Amino acid sequence: MENQPGPDTAPRYLSVKFDPVGRARTFLLPEVDFNPALVPGEPVVVQIGDRKAYGAAAPTISAIATRTAPTGDRPMAVVRRASRDDVLRRLRHEQREREAKRIGLLKIRERGLPMKLVSVEQLFDGSKLVFSFTAEGRVDFRQLVRELASEFRVRIEMKQIGSRDEAKLLGGYGTCGRPLCCTTWLQSFEPISIKMAKRQHLSLNPSRLSGACGRLKCCLRYELPNAKGEQHAGCAHESSCERSAGGGCGGESGGCSDGGCGSCGSH
Repeated sequence: MENQPGPDTAPRYLSVKFDPVGRARTFLLPEVDFNPALVPGEPVVVQIGDRKAYGAAAPTISAIATRTAPTGDRPMAVVRRASRDDVLRRLRHEQREREAKRIGLLKIRERGLPMKLVSVEQLFDGSKLVFSFTAEGRVDFRQLVRELASEFRVRIEMKQIGSRDEAKLLGGYGTCGRPLCCTTWLQSFEPISIKMAKRQHLSLNPSRLSGACGRLKCCLRYELPNAKGEQHAGCAHESSCERSAGGGCGGESGGCSDGGCGSCGSH
């Protein structure tokens, strides 16, 4: 596993993935050397805030790891190489997640609730089940939560997400033939409008402008001309940088260089 180059005092990083379709996140490696060294695909236990999580080591690119390194008083860090007990615990959690989703779908159908259950996640410490769902408006799920808590004897959290978040969780491929940007590298969802397509003289056919989530494609920002008519820049704000193109740093259509934008410092 490649670590951050430099002197011995330089921090070392490890990229970790928590599901097959999600993007990798950067974690600090402890000072103690792993022997043997961690290899991509090897299970690890990491610290995220006040809780621990289970993931798999991913190929680590030093330049990207340095830019996306965790910050703050309690940075995200690798706790240990996953033990046999950790692996067995995660397998039991996966089985429980499948069972919770099956029962959740049944109870939602029985009650006729206007919601779509997307995924179920059990925290690594087993203290909570998180049900992610989409809905057009507010949903009264209090009785559903009581029934699920009685069924699984654990704290239940209902998390309403948007259609873009659903696509990010499920993954897939865009019309360009590449994995979805929101799943692989996009950090946040920026506002997208039909005016962006008009300024690029694109066809206004909804089927061509809509992504897998059914909303306007995030990549409509990537080649948005700035005030000088320049394209293929990649900074997120049109007025913040002379090279600005409206978003999508790191995209195939031309983003800021690996060192970031020279004018605005964007990465």
